[in-house]
Amino acid sequence: MNLRTLGKGICRQSVPVWDLFVRVFHWSLVFAFTAAYVLSDDGGALHHAFGYVVLGLVAARIAWGFTGTQHARFSSFVPQPRVFVAYCRDIAAGRERRYHGHNPAGAAMIVMLLTLLVSTGVSGWLLTTDMFWGSKGLEVIHEICANSVLACAVIHVRGVLLASWRHRENLVGAMFSGRKRRD
Repeated sequence: MNLRTLGKGICRQSVPVWDLFVRVFHWSLVFAFTAAYVLSDDGGALHHAFGYVVLGLVAARIAWGFTGTQHARFSSFVPQPRVFVAYCRDIAAGRERRYHGHNPAGAAMIVMLLTLLVSTGVSGWLLTTDMFWGSKGLEVIHEICANSVLACAVIHVRGVLLASWRHRENLVGAMFSGRKRRD
């Protein structure tokens, strides 16, 4: 079996889920947020630059959420509250359904992360303006938002690992390849 035959076999056994934009966005966001977070207080202009990169990435992702491919569109994965609650109940019972795209818990986490990232970025930007320069209250809000992003990212990774284990599927690998196994 040569590589071309192997590649065709893999494509028949899997389906495209996350497009190139979503994958590049995801890993770029991981890098930019991590860099901004690690640099934090002492990062100065570099911290600000990475913060602006995060805001730019999130703005592009929000736009792609309305215009992108099927699994990238918010309309295809943002759950209604009752669907999210039912899915969480199913997780606790160990009987949650497998999704090709984002499951309801993952979708809710995406909405939460995007909201927190915008809040972190906007509060950080405001701290550079004359009106809010040196504002201790806004600085606290900025730090709470950034720490909340980190906490949500940890929960997100745990959810990915749980879903990977329960559904016997490498979701981290799927976020690199863009493909998940066919049902």
